[in-house]
Amino acid sequence: MWGSLTGSDTQLNQRSYYEASVQRGAPRAPLREHLHVDALVVGAGFSGLSAALEMAQRGLSVAVLEAERIGSGASGRNGGQAIVGYASGQGPFEQQLGREDAERAWAMSLEAIDLIDRRIAEHRIDCDRALGYVYVAENARKARALREEMDGLQARGIGVEWAEGADMGALIGSDHYRAAARERRSGHLHPLKYALGLARAAEAAGVRVFERSAVTALQRGDTLVARTAQGQVSARFGVLAGNCMLAEHGPAVAPEIAARIMPVGTYILGTAPVDPALAARLIPGNAAVCDNNFVLDYYRFSADHRMLFGGRVSYTTRTPARLEQTMQARMAAVFPALRAVPVEHLWGGFVDISMNRAPDFGRLGPNLYYLQGFSGHGVALTGLAGQLVAEAVLGQAGRFDVYARLRHRRFPGGPLLRTPSLALGMLWHRLRDVL
Repeated sequence: MWGSLTGSDTQLNQRSYYEASVQRGAPRAPLREHLHVDALVVGAGFSGLSAALEMAQRGLSVAVLEAERIGSGASGRNGGQAIVGYASGQGPFEQQLGREDAERAWAMSLEAIDLIDRRIAEHRIDCDRALGYVYVAENARKARALREEMDGLQARGIGVEWAEGADMGALIGSDHYRAAARERRSGHLHPLKYALGLARAAEAAGVRVFERSAVTALQRGDTLVARTAQGQVSARFGVLAGNCMLAEHGPAVAPEIAARIMPVGTYILGTAPVDPALAARLIPGNAAVCDNNFVLDYYRFSADHRMLFGGRVSYTTRTPARLEQTMQARMAAVFPALRAVPVEHLWGGFVDISMNRAPDFGRLGPNLYYLQGFSGHGVALTGLAGQLVAEAVLGQAGRFDVYARLRHRRFPGGPLLRTPSLALGMLWHRLRDVL
């Protein structure tokens, strides 16, 4: 079932650096009443909390139903990289929407970055925010593709520093790469600290958040009724923000959109802290880093100088064999100086991707909205999504509809063959990456 964790995955997430470095406090109570509100949000991750906060700030009463705990899905275990643009690039926007709306979408992706910093300042969220992003390429073919991508960023007003050969050390302390580029609009943060900060801000605005409250059924109509094991919420408006976890905890809630996203397992290794001077030499300027392979590596240093090295994606919904050894070897190939540094953390789980890697926002009726398909760019885009859906609920849907107009295809193969088909396709891309 999509989003489900095997037993080894559940044990794996007990080693999360993010969980180890926060103080969650006592769990919020599950829903045990019949509640009437203006707006219901399903999912207490970035997009759900953002939507709840925005709607509450606009005067609506809001309840959030979370199947597990705040940030227990992708929002609390991702790579923490807040990136301009879209995983799909501008292609789907230009092809489907035309140049004017494609440029509106690009501008909104920059707004999404600014929104993070505005919320951090307004709500005093301490989440280890840092600016700076380095893109790296492993071979000549990848370097040409990276140069083309960076030329596109510069054409849109994003300043880029380019490096090859002897100049590489200024951007990345590794001989593994052929070229590198740095821009300073993107950056990184501690995602679970940010999610918990958004939750506090939403609750301060009047939002009621219920944990351990999976939606088991959703009745649609002029009034939406969401049922849980011990209670129900009636609302004029609803926002589904569970992404690939929605199908696990509430398979009957929105089956018509489930096949438009695919759960992809991604994993992160966390080392013991290293000397700050070594960290500064390996990643000058404390940037986040990502290669441009289709099956990519992404990494950064934490605020306490641990290497957080992510990648090793899985399309089979099972934790890869010898995960720690494989990821440690990959990290050592990039940074030989970290070969002997102990591994203290290893965690992972599913993120949602759409077929074309563009975000999938839309409606399932006049008063029920959904947000999904962030495809690896969710740290920034989820915040924007919440703001746009709040605007739409209050009758200003122009910006939301830029995204809602995008057409999305279902993943082929049906429930039984969809994941194996994708796994075979990713194997082909993995082979291309090494050529």
